[in-house]
Amino acid sequence: MQDHEQGRRLGELMRRAQDGDGDAYRELLTLITPSLRQGVRQRIRTLQACDVEDLVQDILLSVHTARATYDPARPFMPWLMAIARNRIADGARRYARRTANEVACAVPPETFEAPIANMLVERYGDGEALARAMARLPPGQRQAVELMKLNELSLREAATVSGMTVGALKVAVHRGMGALRKALGAK
Repeated sequence: MQDHEQGRRLGELMRRAQDGDGDAYRELLTLITPSLRQGVRQRIRTLQACDVEDLVQDILLSVHTARATYDPARPFMPWLMAIARNRIADGARRYARRTANEVACAVPPETFEAPIANMLVERYGDGEALARAMARLPPGQRQAVELMKLNELSLREAATVSGMTVGALKVAVHRGMGALRKALGAK
């Protein structure tokens, strides 16, 4: 009887969500997510935790996309389970295709012949030398390099933060990187 009551409650939340009640929609998604997660784990036991979460998000996205198709006069759980079943089947096929083409290897293959092109991040270089070289850059170049290369902002975001035009930012980054290469003895 409790499952029936829960199904009616979820159906009512979906009906309210269809009427534009954002709080009801959030509550609905909060209530169904643990069950979906458990269902995915039970149906495809070989998935990693991150793959389970991806699949649950895919199901939730499908619920969101199809929410207008739910008929409040009908039970909610069969509608939800049909969506979940289809997404789980898609996920199982995707997982099978991906794992069929994966090759396990202890050492990743080299991308390029030159050792410098394949160096690991841990061996990147002398952080203190980079800090000294950054400090010697003109302020505009230093800010451009920090925003674009260290903070990984887009050109538009960095332009907004710095007050520079996109063109001026590109030039400052190019000149700053050239000065850093020269200061660090890179080619």
